[in-house]
Amino acid sequence: MNVVDTIAGLRAELFGPRRAGRRIGLVPTMGAFHEGHLSLMRRARRDCDVVVVSLFVNPAQFNDSGDLDAYPRDRDRDIGLAAELGIDYLFAPAVEEIYPPGFATTVSVAGMTETLEGAHRGRAHFDAVATVVTKLFNIASPDVAYFGQKDAQQAIVIQRLARDLDMPVAIEVCPTVREADGLAMSSRNAHLSPEDRARAAALHRALAAMQNAISAGERDPDIARAPALAELQAARIDPDYVELVSADTLTPVDRIEGDVLAVIAARVGTTRLIDNELIRIPTHHRGVATRLGASTTA
Repeated sequence: MNVVDTIAGLRAELFGPRRAGRRIGLVPTMGAFHEGHLSLMRRARRDCDVVVVSLFVNPAQFNDSGDLDAYPRDRDRDIGLAAELGIDYLFAPAVEEIYPPGFATTVSVAGMTETLEGAHRGRAHFDAVATVVTKLFNIASPDVAYFGQKDAQQAIVIQRLARDLDMPVAIEVCPTVREADGLAMSSRNAHLSPEDRARAAALHRALAAMQNAISAGERDPDIARAPALAELQAARIDPDYVELVSADTLTPVDRIEGDVLAVIAARVGTTRLIDNELIRIPTHHRGVATRLGASTTA
């Protein structure tokens, strides 16, 4: 595996494979690799001829300098893990390489970055994500890029970014990888105390409670959310939000009539965690066409 720390260096390395028509995959990360990251790398390694993993803790997407300073970093361990998986290139640039003096451009995706995480972290968070991902796409020119479902809002924003700007890259969103008790794997889990780690499993139980309610036929979002809120209350967790939203637009649904995304965010101790679950409604429980072409709910 080659570790590359400059834009010019990565472009030079990828010139030959691209000219030869080899399929290039990109896995953007901020490091501190866990099984979630590794699952994306394995998928990229399976699908692509050449795999690039970026390792860059993007300072622009942190609205709290303390959160940025506390973000876990272990470059040597990350390099070793990526090498074990047969990654071709680890792109690990310095901040000054990505944001040189005089950098003044921001990429912004409107309409789906103001809610949920955008409401709690500020829209500038997603502007920073969209900007750095645009740069990574321009630097590596991948055929396909891989993201995790755990950061569902981020993945949806990036899908819209690529579509709106006609970027020639396929966006693959891969399943969330979970611990045995359901907690979504995250670099931030390392900050949980043993007691808070046990409490954090309530986030997945809350998602499961909403899924169970909907699977049992509940179509009122407020009623479907009630058992999720009870799970969190029992674990002494006060959520930032627990919502059922459209998987396409991230807007709250007034009635559950098709597939919905259950999303949750909460601070457990001093650590803020997010999670989500796509809840699919069986076809026979959705609207069914009548002879006149109208729709009725089964």
